[in-house]
Amino acid sequence: MTNFFDPKLLSKYDTSGPRYTSYPTAVEFKESFDRRDLERENKLRAAEPLSVYIHIPFCHSLCYYCGCNKIVTRHSSKADIYLDYLEIEISQRAKTFGSRPVHQLHLGGGTPSFLSAKQLTRLMTMLKKHFVFSLNIEMSIEIDPRKVELELAVELAKMGFNRLSIGVQDTNENVQRAINREQSTEFISLFVQQAEQAGFESINVDLIYGLPHQTKEIFSKTLFDVTKELDPDRISLFSYAHMPVIFPSQRKIRDGWLPSSDEKLALMKLGIETLTRHGYELIGMDHFAKPDDELARAQREGKLHRNFQGYTTHGEYDLLGFGTSAISSIGRVYSQNTKSLTDYYRRLDEYGNAVDKGKRLSFDDLIRRQVIKEIMCNLYLDKKVIERLFDIRFDDYFSYELVSLSPFIHDGLVTNNRENIRVSPEARLLVRNICMSFDAYLKNHIQQKRFSRVI
Repeated sequence: MTNFFDPKLLSKYDTSGPRYTSYPTAVEFKESFDRRDLERENKLRAAEPLSVYIHIPFCHSLCYYCGCNKIVTRHSSKADIYLDYLEIEISQRAKTFGSRPVHQLHLGGGTPSFLSAKQLTRLMTMLKKHFVFSLNIEMSIEIDPRKVELELAVELAKMGFNRLSIGVQDTNENVQRAINREQSTEFISLFVQQAEQAGFESINVDLIYGLPHQTKEIFSKTLFDVTKELDPDRISLFSYAHMPVIFPSQRKIRDGWLPSSDEKLALMKLGIETLTRHGYELIGMDHFAKPDDELARAQREGKLHRNFQGYTTHGEYDLLGFGTSAISSIGRVYSQNTKSLTDYYRRLDEYGNAVDKGKRLSFDDLIRRQVIKEIMCNLYLDKKVIERLFDIRFDDYFSYELVSLSPFIHDGLVTNNRENIRVSPEARLLVRNICMSFDAYLKNHIQQKRFSRVI
């Protein structure tokens, strides 16, 4: 088995850095962005497929660890108002993007399952009214298992959803109480069974290590529960990033409850070893998939992509986002909606769109985006491909960056020759660090305070 866990190397390179769901990252988006750039770029890509993301910001209760953009409420009527405004945004965007076929749809949050079946049906109806869904569309939704009925899986399948992501995080009751997320593992197991019987093609489970009161014994039981009882197609194993200055809800988690850095590393090691021992393949940094899953196949074939939703097999699709904080990526243009619900409503009333900031990528951004994507996804970069795509001499263009790779080369983590750059399997957990060598924006090191720890 590959040794990912050399403590000296992990300690040496444990710094803060981006997760590179995009390059440049969202912290580079500016309010001075020309909002017409999105429409201009679309004219160049009018026949290309779309991936659509809908952000549902509502949650029934506050999970203390969460850093997502969310609104905690028990009033379902707020979702009705939100859907009213989503319809405004969707109808307006459809004037520009509606002729493009939608091949992928994802509902995230917040908690999309905050919506009732009736509200979800309304949302799907308005989307299909304004956009053309492909026959083989991939439709996924995130589920909070605490506030749903077993029948929801069947109802979602009837609406066309075929992929499911369930937030589990940890199955231990003490850990759940500490993060204010108490839920029944037995119910989740039954829900997964219902989803499989209803015809869902893929089921993902989210886990987090580094949570309060987690020990190796406790997390080992969680891993057993998930692999044996739930047996999902994919597992996302995320590191808890404790940043209470940025996320006020995390102040309810006492520092003394958290595992030490060495204990957290041991939890990560336990997670990776357990999941790979049970037949899952490590995809990228924090995703695992069964060998026959399309993510695993894509990585083996060097065709894996990464976008604002994480690892995907459809990264070549443009992304169109709706709702508060939603990000769009159309060609060489990024845009993001306002995060404030009040401001979202106001902007739609006044302007018909809710774009708050964005960025038009420069030629240099495009080159570096491609380089970082190849390294992040496939741990390999063919320099000749980059040279053909962008008409550059790779080693000349990146002469400074290649020098900055020297520590990784010295430590046996990276090989660099005239044809390619290859990341060793042992360096998989440090791929963010390696990509940071090609990030032109991180030369301003103050920015790194805005990112989570790499390990």
